[in-house]
Amino acid sequence: MTTIEKAITPDIDDSHYQSKTLVCDGNEAAAWGVALARPDVMAIYPITPQSSLVEYLSQFVAEGIIDAELMNVEGEHSVMSALQGAALAGARTYTATCGPGLAFMFEPYIRTPGLRLPMVASLVTRDTLTPQCVWGGHQDAMLVKEAGWIQMYCETVQEVLDTTTMAFRIGEHPDVMLPVNVNSDGNYLSYGATGIQLPAAPLVDAFMGEKNVNWHAALDPERPMAIDPLTGGAGGPGPSMFANYRKSQCDGMQNALRVIEETHKDWGDRIGRYYSPLVEEYRLDDADYALVTIGSMTGAAKDAVDLARDQGEAVGIIKIKTFRPFPVEAINRALSKVKAIGVVDRSVNFGWNCGPVYQETLAAAQRLQRFLPSASFIGGLAGSDITVEHFSQVIEDTAQLLKGHHYDEPIWINRND
Repeated sequence: MTTIEKAITPDIDDSHYQSKTLVCDGNEAAAWGVALARPDVMAIYPITPQSSLVEYLSQFVAEGIIDAELMNVEGEHSVMSALQGAALAGARTYTATCGPGLAFMFEPYIRTPGLRLPMVASLVTRDTLTPQCVWGGHQDAMLVKEAGWIQMYCETVQEVLDTTTMAFRIGEHPDVMLPVNVNSDGNYLSYGATGIQLPAAPLVDAFMGEKNVNWHAALDPERPMAIDPLTGGAGGPGPSMFANYRKSQCDGMQNALRVIEETHKDWGDRIGRYYSPLVEEYRLDDADYALVTIGSMTGAAKDAVDLARDQGEAVGIIKIKTFRPFPVEAINRALSKVKAIGVVDRSVNFGWNCGPVYQETLAAAQRLQRFLPSASFIGGLAGSDITVEHFSQVIEDTAQLLKGHHYDEPIWINRND
């Protein structure tokens, strides 16, 4: 057995293929998800609330649980730059960051999808400066939603582990070849400990299949090539090549919707845990109206919906897991079942004075060719909690839309006036 198999399974008999129960937080769960994917190269730099994640990775390498090259570099810009070189040489690569670290990484970060490099990066999401804040929110991830990375949001610690492993197979698929962000809420998932099931390494190895992470370009001294050539200028290929690259990226993003669904199904068939890969519908079939959620807030929203159902309210939930590419068809299948929606964001869209998930949901709804009464709710900023009581008020406010009420402004949750 390999070291990771020894860490996960005690014997070579039938238990070799049994999962192991652990109690851990979301950052450790992400590290186990990386370990199961068997990366070749990791580059890291700590930043709150991600720091313990990369500390776990360092520990796993020291203990032989992960057999990978670990680069401790001087900052996030170097993190992504180093991983680009490794990925171009054919390595399976991983990192994690958030907030100002993501901002420092931005230049090579936006270059990665254009190079069609299928690396995985965990974003342990946090709100942004200023006022000074090191606590959870979705603002950092929402700021880079147009950078060309696939984005998937997790609701639970278990989902963090499972999605992290699946992300490698999704990004490396020949029809995708794009980097993937696995987003987990800072504070709530990063430090929230719970029981999880760690799947046996042989089962995950069978799920991952043969490693083939860079079939389109692999740097080799025996086979020199130019990477990322200048597309403009006299005598060059010009803007048409650039447009071809962009079209190819867009095709890869749209292909990812299918690949994400296929990968989640195969994970469920092999490991025994199924997730809604794009959009989850909760108590929606007979609902008159719904809340739209993303990330860990969904747990409190489900509790609030259950309470409202006990009181006769016909309300459900539409949870977005895959945010990039935006799952327009899956969202619209869910939206077609209800007459009104309240969308809850943990970030803001400054240009539209609403939440970004709210804006995206309304844009998708335009394809339904019908007016859908809606309200934007903003809460959970800077690590503040969105409780069951808050969601009960969101349900009450959203229900007013069915009576013809209209909200001209977003409704702010847990704001001190």
